[in-house]
Amino acid sequence: MIQKLQAAFEQNLADGLEQGGSVSVWKDGVELVTLCGGDTGTGFSWQADTLVPIYSATKPAAAACLLQALYDCCRSPELQVGELWPRFPQPELSIAELLSHQGGLAALAEPAPLEDLDACRLSIEKSSPLWVPPQHGYHPQTFGPLVDILMLELTGMRVADFWESRIRRPLGLDFYIGHLPQEAFTRVAHLRTARMRCSMPSTPFYREYFDESSPVHRAFNSITGFHSAREMNTPAAWLSGSPAKGGVASSRGLAMFYQAILGCLASSPFAPEVAEWLSTPQCSGQDLTLLQHTAFTCGAMCEPSEFFPYGGFGHAGAGGSHGCCSPANGLSFAYVMRGMELGNLPGSRVRRLLAAL
Repeated sequence: MIQKLQAAFEQNLADGLEQGGSVSVWKDGVELVTLCGGDTGTGFSWQADTLVPIYSATKPAAAACLLQALYDCCRSPELQVGELWPRFPQPELSIAELLSHQGGLAALAEPAPLEDLDACRLSIEKSSPLWVPPQHGYHPQTFGPLVDILMLELTGMRVADFWESRIRRPLGLDFYIGHLPQEAFTRVAHLRTARMRCSMPSTPFYREYFDESSPVHRAFNSITGFHSAREMNTPAAWLSGSPAKGGVASSRGLAMFYQAILGCLASSPFAPEVAEWLSTPQCSGQDLTLLQHTAFTCGAMCEPSEFFPYGGFGHAGAGGSHGCCSPANGLSFAYVMRGMELGNLPGSRVRRLLAAL
């Protein structure tokens, strides 16, 4: 497997698909391989400890924090959101349904800045759900404030603070949600954006995305701030702590997170129930935001199966980053990069790497 993975990674570089990136694979608490190649865009070659923004690959880590907090309070994801947040538009919705993108609040009634959680809360409370369970549609931006507000109501802490004190620091993970120390700034690779309209595929999703009146467009833009690669290449983005897309990680750090979830690291702070909640499908079918088939657990994706092998779960990030694991065999995989490509699911680079597993 290692030789096949190395050959696939080197082929991505040789074909010009990759400008700089890293892939890491772990099994049962042991690092099988971490491969690096290309450059960081800051004058350095890519190293095993190179960090980079991973966008939505942050979401399972954020969800895991909330799930662990629920476990600590002797509660489960079946708890109704209204018990923690009475002014939520669907108080009878369960946290499991919210984390699996069934809440219908992907697009807000009024725009709100990512960095202002109070404004996001107010806009969420003013918004009307566009669908109800069992329908689902990916919440690319609103997932962050939704999880942050629930964490605040449950623990008095935001996700970034819980992650830093309870998860990242005890495990020594090279995976930050906010709290990136200044001395680590020089280790962060700079993203390079993909070309947009000139190479945009003609699909229902992209036609809706560029229609500013559509729910799909609003789902990606009603939370404002840190959308472009240029914005993400700043300390303000790295320190934002957004549970939806604020993670900054190395491939090793992202793969180790999934090892911790699976209980493969001796010092893992996660209860076994968190892995069960993150691995159990909650919904499956046509995604009303991405306009294709998807399936979600309590905070992670689990379909299409080609991106989550061996019955696994995980999440992709904008541009191509990807992390996943398989509870059946203790395997975790992570890929991070700087050259962003189009699409909401892993592209050809990641598919080639996953095929080598």
